[in-house]
Amino acid sequence: MELSLFLSMLGFLWVAAITPGPNNTLLTTAGANFGFLRSLPLMLGIMLGMQLMLALVAFGVGGLILVYPSLHLFLKIVGSLYLLWLAWKIATAAYEKIEMGDTPLRPMPLWQGGLLQLVNPKAWLMALGAVASFSLAGEAYRGSIVAISIGMALVNLVAGVLWLGFGTLIGRLLRSRRAWKTFNLSMGVLTAACVLLIWH
Repeated sequence: MELSLFLSMLGFLWVAAITPGPNNTLLTTAGANFGFLRSLPLMLGIMLGMQLMLALVAFGVGGLILVYPSLHLFLKIVGSLYLLWLAWKIATAAYEKIEMGDTPLRPMPLWQGGLLQLVNPKAWLMALGAVASFSLAGEAYRGSIVAISIGMALVNLVAGVLWLGFGTLIGRLLRSRRAWKTFNLSMGVLTAACVLLIWH
């Protein structure tokens, strides 16, 4: 893949990765509630889920979504239900007093971040758009998919660190029960609002 095409692809992937959506809302919430280091497994799960989705799109399953619109509708419904469940869990999270060196005991697991990708239509569109727009034909196809995979990993890593860091900074302000509840309720509402983006 030529450098100019690779840089164009990075720009496309960066816009998709850094803009608000289910992944970034979840990372911000995790950073605020559990701290940066304890939220890294969630970020890793999101990154691995995106790589799995890219492989599925690049090697055939993505084509099924284009051929069978009902499958896309199914993904939208399942994704919406999953996001609403996450929104409820975030909005109703129990208050935990955060002291220096003390964090809640149960951060979100790696598998939850990966699972979100498989029902996240925004992530599917990111993978479909990247493969459709930046893969090369013929013998260069596999090499271009590897380049897309590397680019996706880079932008997801940087965007994930930024959103986790943002959440962690917010978490330092959550010293009262009221601030905690207000933040989690706000993030729950934002996560639920992502459902509207799915059906846009």
